[in-house]
Amino acid sequence: MSLSFPHILSGLADATPLFLVAVGLSLVFAVTRVVNFAQGSFYMVGAYLAVTLIGSPAAGTGETGIWFALLASALAVGVLGAAMEVVLLRSLYRAPELYQLLAGLGVMLVVRDLVPRRWGAGPLATPQVPEVFGPVVVAGGTLADYDLVVFALGPLVLGLLLLLLYGTPWGALVRAATRDPDMLSALGVRRKLLVTSVVFLGTALAGLGGALQMPRAPAALGMDLDMLVAAFMAVVVGGMGSIPGAFLGALLIALLRAIGVLVLPQFTLGLLFLAVAAVLIARPQGLLGGRLVLTEGLQSAAARSLAPGGWQTRSIALVVLAALSTLPFAAPHIGGDAILVTVSEVLILALFAASLQFLVGFGGMASFGHAAFLGLGAYGAGLAVVHLALPAEAALLVAPFAAAAAALVFGWFCLRQPGVYVAVLTLLFAQVAWAGAAWWAAQGGATAGVLGLSPSAWMRGLVPGGLLTDAAVFYYLVMGLVALVLLALRGIAFSPFGFALRATRDSPLRAGAVGIDRQGQRWVAFVLAGGLAGLAGGLQLYLEGSVTPGVMALAVSADGLAMVLLGGVQTLTGPLLGAALYHGAETQLLSGTPYAGYWPLATGLLIVALALLLPRGIVGSLQSLGGRGR
Repeated sequence: MSLSFPHILSGLADATPLFLVAVGLSLVFAVTRVVNFAQGSFYMVGAYLAVTLIGSPAAGTGETGIWFALLASALAVGVLGAAMEVVLLRSLYRAPELYQLLAGLGVMLVVRDLVPRRWGAGPLATPQVPEVFGPVVVAGGTLADYDLVVFALGPLVLGLLLLLLYGTPWGALVRAATRDPDMLSALGVRRKLLVTSVVFLGTALAGLGGALQMPRAPAALGMDLDMLVAAFMAVVVGGMGSIPGAFLGALLIALLRAIGVLVLPQFTLGLLFLAVAAVLIARPQGLLGGRLVLTEGLQSAAARSLAPGGWQTRSIALVVLAALSTLPFAAPHIGGDAILVTVSEVLILALFAASLQFLVGFGGMASFGHAAFLGLGAYGAGLAVVHLALPAEAALLVAPFAAAAAALVFGWFCLRQPGVYVAVLTLLFAQVAWAGAAWWAAQGGATAGVLGLSPSAWMRGLVPGGLLTDAAVFYYLVMGLVALVLLALRGIAFSPFGFALRATRDSPLRAGAVGIDRQGQRWVAFVLAGGLAGLAGGLQLYLEGSVTPGVMALAVSADGLAMVLLGGVQTLTGPLLGAALYHGAETQLLSGTPYAGYWPLATGLLIVALALLLPRGIVGSLQSLGGRGR
């Protein structure tokens, strides 16, 4: 299919909804310094509300009724956004940025679960499309007049926003709030009300973007994440916090996507990511963004000084290790191989959570795409078995190296930006990896069908008389690897590298002043965490027998973050406890109960609750009560 001018114009019409979502992100970030990960959810809710209102008696019929429904949808979404700011975000403005990001992610998961309960799982389309002046013939092709109207709304909204910010008293207060919020409060300005109004505007714009799409495309589940990823690309390209930058970024992303759909349909997302990477190399702050500034102490509010555990900690660790070591011999009396498989799964999840905790807790890098390394490790091991005919043990070694190699490359891009940008860029990377795996699976290249790890003859020979089943041998392999990794991470935490890494987390400017290579320390930690997640992916492949692109999904990264939060971000033992509790709760909820379908909702609510009420997690809170830092 060849490119045509009408096709390009139709594709550019997508720039307006994208701009509305991106500029809402930038507005909220400029005033609150919070990246609203729920922005895509407000876009999706706006779309579904528009479908509901168009043609309803409340909105009326005809062209006027359609436009009224679109506007009413945007205002309703703005009210929801303002409520979120008052109830949730307002309590987190002084919290470390990690918890602000996680709260938005939790809201996104909650909305993703509630929307199909209200509107159903299938796509919804509106039968009515507003007609302005009829189809337009452009360069030999026909273009819908509504597409032209939507495209024209982008520059119009841009002009109105600039007029609002630079030509009104409210805009002057908003600009002052972005520069010196404390002085603004000292002058008697009700800053809380001002921030709420900005969040209302930012989320209403996202809702308007979703509503405007309805006459052009149906409302569907998943559109929230697709738009969120595109909006992040737009703000990274244009510059976070820049309104003209959001417009320019949206235009470029929409143009590239329109071209990519025709020229490289299977590689469109990869093409967009390459564009983002090129901008990051040439101008890390974005095309129209201001200079990026490192902020001191972004994570210090949640951080505690680590100290080696005392005899109590060592005693508990030895008891747990002894219990795990004797489990295969007790298994025939308490569930057989099923209990070994369950505990093996918990240990693999603990390994995944430990790799993420090392990155988030000790490195201060909020990764929202860590599941990509889990999936890449699984795919690496599976390919080694299927195409290289390697034995299972040798193929397992491929998993961490494949994931670490990817982390080496993508870490160089992701870590060029400070703070919240890491969360944004890791999410973009994970989506690209997921899209690549999904396309490859569609071409018949998936590794589905790889059999589980079967103990080799030399491994069976270690146990005389066949006392251990295959599940028991695999269990010991998993337990040994996880124990070694956790012990190694403990040693790294108290090594010079670990102290330097925490220095770059708590005080990057001072760390640089004393000669610590901040970028290098973070890059090494990123690669190490990616490799360990890949090892977990390899073990998971052999436990489950196959791998699918779903292992790289955002929901899997959210599971890892929930486990880390539940156990404790700043603890070494938290991932193991968090994985056990999280997996246990998931298993109980999904085991034939009437609430089996509510697990995604429970995950989102759990993340929000932990960010608000228990930011130190269970282990961290217990340590605080005991007065210990470990």
